[in-house]
Amino acid sequence: MALVLVAGACGDDDDDATDTTLGGTEDTEPVDEGEPQIGGSLTVGLEAETNSWLPGESAIASPGWEINVTLFDQLMARSDDGEIVPFLAESLEPNEDLTEWTLTLREGVTFHDGTPLNAEALKYNFDNLLTREGANTRGTLTDQGTLVQMEVVDDLTVTYVLPRTNGAFAENLTGVIGSPFSPAAHQQFGEDAGSNPVGTGPYQFVSWSRDDRLVVRRNDNYWREGIPYLDEIVFRPIPDEDTRLASLLSGEIQGLETLRQSIVTQIIERADQGDVQQRLFIGSNGGGAIYNVLEAPVDDQRVRLGLAHAIDQEQLIDVLGGTGFTPPQTQYWSNESPWYSEDVADAWPAFDPDRATELLDEYRNDPNRSDGKAAGSPIAVQFNCPPDPSLIELSQAYQAFWNNVGVEVQLTQVEQAQHIQNAIGSPDSDPPFRGTYMINCWRMGSEADPYIILKDAFGPVESSPVNFINYVNPTVDENLEVLRTSNDFDERYAAAEAIMMLFTEEVPNLWTGATAISIGLGKDLRGWRSMELPEGQTRMPSGEGNVVYWPTVWIDQG
Repeated sequence: MALVLVAGACGDDDDDATDTTLGGTEDTEPVDEGEPQIGGSLTVGLEAETNSWLPGESAIASPGWEINVTLFDQLMARSDDGEIVPFLAESLEPNEDLTEWTLTLREGVTFHDGTPLNAEALKYNFDNLLTREGANTRGTLTDQGTLVQMEVVDDLTVTYVLPRTNGAFAENLTGVIGSPFSPAAHQQFGEDAGSNPVGTGPYQFVSWSRDDRLVVRRNDNYWREGIPYLDEIVFRPIPDEDTRLASLLSGEIQGLETLRQSIVTQIIERADQGDVQQRLFIGSNGGGAIYNVLEAPVDDQRVRLGLAHAIDQEQLIDVLGGTGFTPPQTQYWSNESPWYSEDVADAWPAFDPDRATELLDEYRNDPNRSDGKAAGSPIAVQFNCPPDPSLIELSQAYQAFWNNVGVEVQLTQVEQAQHIQNAIGSPDSDPPFRGTYMINCWRMGSEADPYIILKDAFGPVESSPVNFINYVNPTVDENLEVLRTSNDFDERYAAAEAIMMLFTEEVPNLWTGATAISIGLGKDLRGWRSMELPEGQTRMPSGEGNVVYWPTVWIDQG
């Protein structure tokens, strides 16, 4: 499952770029870097390990994507103007009703083992990796119980045949589904293929010691002439935020990503002092909390809206350490996104304790309140979050805000894996996948197309395990149909706006605020701003995080 709603960070994840380099201010003009230099090795510290590199088996979040873009190329990419453009593909053309998408590959591209990238290779990936039983990509390629099909047209051309119209289908080819794996390598390594990745990317796999390091070396036969520049990159999972930062400052590693606002602040300060370089990135993936709308009392809209009016995002952002660079959030897109709505921003429930008290009292004194308690009894809620120190402080801040309007709050610390499982629930429950929580801290949003983001997150409860909120609404369904069937931006924008406007009243989730992501880099690294695509467009940073495109990075050797 592609988790559009991601557990735990609650204000520690986001995507839309401004650059901060030596000097530390936003939009600093880049220095004249000179001609790229070939050679050298660098080490990148990652937030977490990745389980596998095999499509259909891998669960690649932001840390894994740092590695993925070195080993694999994607069939399509998103440019910074929001368009889906060819990358490994030469073209992608839909038919008139958007039920067939014909993709033609570039000529002469090979996998690291010499296997040609052709239509048969794509067909092998599709049949044996992406849509096999148990593949975590199978659901994305299934619509109303029917699988997408792939037909080989000629040596370099395939057609994706969809069960019904889908104007957002191309988005799927920018991620793992669009990252071809060598068929020969899959056959050679079998069950160990996920530990022996063979793609078409600018670097090729050398070795992987899980939870220690993964090493890649330059692909001298890369199809994009002139890159990459480095001889070798070592990726090391360093989960502890303070240790990862200390490793960067000591020179033990030369790159890191952080979603913790307090660490972002320290990197900004060290960039101001000239100790590091950094990119500060704020986009559409924000932090907050989700309600399980099948659980009383948050099944009642008055309670959800009242709790929203009771919190002050500015103070929550301050608790997380993001004051000065992290803005409040009001919807699933940042104000830099083409899908952002100022009307929705204006309509989002503002901090208003009096209005919160009014709504909550209305529920509290209702003789038919959904929690079954007597009229006038206190409202009680449970707020769950992983036991990260910053999230504990955040949970306590939520508790204080809600206590101030008369709500009793039980705080529960839940380890990350269980936190996610509690939200997913069990297929054996009634309804299936209803989850076992009331309010969870969570991360939400993506740079992806609105249909991709929202169709599963608010799909039928019994068949949509990632509808963690269990919220369904005819207005959402109607507008998802517009997003699915229309190729007109204005129509699709109006549909996305209508869903977000509905959420300002229904409040299926809360917002803690946007989240700045910082990429910290050693002083000698160059080329990290470059995101040029094969046809000259600028690549949009990954929707999973502010990923440096390492193939264009080089070391200034003085």
